[in-house]
Amino acid sequence: MNFRPLHDRVLVQREESEEKSAGGIIIPDTAKEKPMQGTVKATGAGARDEQGKLVPLDVKEGDVILFGKWSGTEIKLDGQDYLIMKESDIMGIVG
Repeated sequence: MNFRPLHDRVLVQREESEEKSAGGIIIPDTAKEKPMQGTVKATGAGARDEQGKLVPLDVKEGDVILFGKWSGTEIKLDGQDYLIMKESDIMGIVG
């Protein structure tokens, strides 16, 4: 993949959703909730403050993050589904 987000945006690969419930019932695709956790695959250089100074991002490639249910824009690169979102849409880093 040859993609680099700009500014304070990050490229995230969403975790796969569970195929079965805790009780063993198979969940159809239409009833699955999209996970709100994923792995950062690429980051931009950072945002600029009022003085024009570059402020680096707090997340880095490989971080597992939590984000809001409606965060980001879904895209497809090289046959894979990803999300592009601003760093401000990220709620936290797991681990």
